[in-house]
Amino acid sequence: MAHEVESMVYVGKTPWHGLGVAVPEGKKLSIEEAIVAAGLDWEVKLRRLFTKDDTGTHVDVLDHFVTFRSRDNTVLGVVGKDYEPLQNLKAFNWFQPLLESGEATIETAGSLRGGAKVWVLAKIRRDPLVVRKGDLMEHYVLLSNSHDGSLAVRVGFTPIRVVCNNTLCLAHESEASKLLRVRHTSRILQNLEDIRETVNLAQSEFAATVDQYKQLAGKEINRSDLVRYVRIVFGLKEKPRSERQESQEKIVPAVLRLFEDGRGSRAAGRNYWGAYNAVNEYLNYFRGKTQENILNSLWFGESAQINKNALDMAIKMAA
Repeated sequence: MAHEVESMVYVGKTPWHGLGVAVPEGKKLSIEEAIVAAGLDWEVKLRRLFTKDDTGTHVDVLDHFVTFRSRDNTVLGVVGKDYEPLQNLKAFNWFQPLLESGEATIETAGSLRGGAKVWVLAKIRRDPLVVRKGDLMEHYVLLSNSHDGSLAVRVGFTPIRVVCNNTLCLAHESEASKLLRVRHTSRILQNLEDIRETVNLAQSEFAATVDQYKQLAGKEINRSDLVRYVRIVFGLKEKPRSERQESQEKIVPAVLRLFEDGRGSRAAGRNYWGAYNAVNEYLNYFRGKTQENILNSLWFGESAQINKNALDMAIKMAA
């Protein structure tokens, strides 16, 4: 099986997942530079699928295609007849105005699952917001695309908790994210004022999210409610009925330990903010066999949905 992370570049400090090739702190990568450094400087092409019988005399041409990487003929996926490849450079080019305006800098870019998924993560250059004393939130934007037909181009804003470097909920459906997607499809190059307006909207939504975090930090949680919260978030029934359920029961004490003594647990406190962060830390560091599939699941898979559900449930229970 191919590695989840095929290639990757990051600027400055090693990211939480510990993967990728380092670029010196302070280096401002352009989209073109990031694509080359991350090993994404290749094109995707299509090849029609067909079948033949055992003798090889009868051939059926199908209405499906394989996507493949022209550089080395690596097969990326199987897609329908209406699928149009979106090349890495073209997909990421919408980001260039943010870089040119100085509103953002690229932090990481890379390829997952042998090139089937690609992404760029950039940091919005605004002051971090404070949830509690010593607990800061930085603001990032993630753009991702797939070459196997499994994922449309997605743009979303996400906070990252500085004290433990945890990625929190991705806001793919925020108004700012929608605005970026609309602007990308209409006209990529925009004036500086438009770019700042978009980032200002994102910052406003980010501040509103941090206000929710503050509300969670202001509501203490007892142990029984913490256990109930974890069980609800991970969909654990009260009485295990299968081997898989019994195996998943290990999640509860694992999250409780992180609540007591995890990364940033002291800064979070014994409250619903601490409970959410204990679940989040489990997703960031422990839910997966390798850091590679942890990253894939957290950004694109099941862990991303659990992450969102964890925040929603914490807000509901703390109300």
